[in-house]
Amino acid sequence: MAKKKSSNKTKTPPPAAPTGVEFYFDKFAAAHQNTVNKLIYTIFIPLLLFSIFAIVWTVQFPYIKFLGQYNADFNWSSFLLAFMVYFYIRQSPVLGLFMLFIILIISYVITELVQWQNSDGPALWQIGDVVFIISCIALYIGYKLEGKKLSWEYRIKNMLIAPVFLLHLVLKRFSVKY
Repeated sequence: MAKKKSSNKTKTPPPAAPTGVEFYFDKFAAAHQNTVNKLIYTIFIPLLLFSIFAIVWTVQFPYIKFLGQYNADFNWSSFLLAFMVYFYIRQSPVLGLFMLFIILIISYVITELVQWQNSDGPALWQIGDVVFIISCIALYIGYKLEGKKLSWEYRIKNMLIAPVFLLHLVLKRFSVKY
């Protein structure tokens, strides 16, 4: 009977799934190389973020008795804000706190637009819709200029990573560690 030769080589475990915010930044940067596309997403990603918050802000929130007088101050964008800040803080606490600050500025602008709406200005949902449509068209043009096919899962992650990627570029320029 022949003996089986045993191999002294140990199998190397498969590489762990890449995690961390740097992985997403590298992947995002690799997918966005065209200079015109870079300009497009630098302008329209923040506008898209603003428009999503504006649209979600206008969705009617049900009356909840225990909120009492604060019921008017609570809306669906509060949940969106909480989800996004949680996601960003899990990636990087420093970036998460900076994004919280930026989202609070967006919320302030939206409250000012609501006051304008209440004094016979345009409806917030109309402003949000127009900015959303223009941003989506511009980002689609940038996507076509880039010419790369991206999976659906990657596009969804890009929607969360893109705003913090722009923040990462700003912080990197000022040598802020995150």
